[in-house]
Amino acid sequence: MDMPESVKAYFDADKGKDPDLLAKVFSPEAVVHDEGKRHQGSSAIRKWWLVAKAKYDHVAEPFETERNGDEISVRAKVSGQFPNSPVTLNYVFLVKGGKVVEMGVK
Repeated sequence: MDMPESVKAYFDADKGKDPDLLAKVFSPEAVVHDEGKRHQGSSAIRKWWLVAKAKYDHVAEPFETERNGDEISVRAKVSGQFPNSPVTLNYVFLVKGGKVVEMGVK
């Protein structure tokens, strides 16, 4: 799959349950949009991810990507402790300078 290293590292961190690697993927002022909430900055993103991992014990397995300039869309099968697991979610990453500056999950 055609993914920038930072996007690949996001999914590697998710699979390995590694919050330190995950934090390095994002720029210091990055923004994540998930479940109708906005999380900005490395520490807020790290906290969002840790809370979600504890709540859902999920893992995302990417299976399709599409690139449009700096925007990378990734479809992933997400399995975990939530109703209707597994589901397919769409992740949209905006990557600048090798770091994720914005990410949305739908």
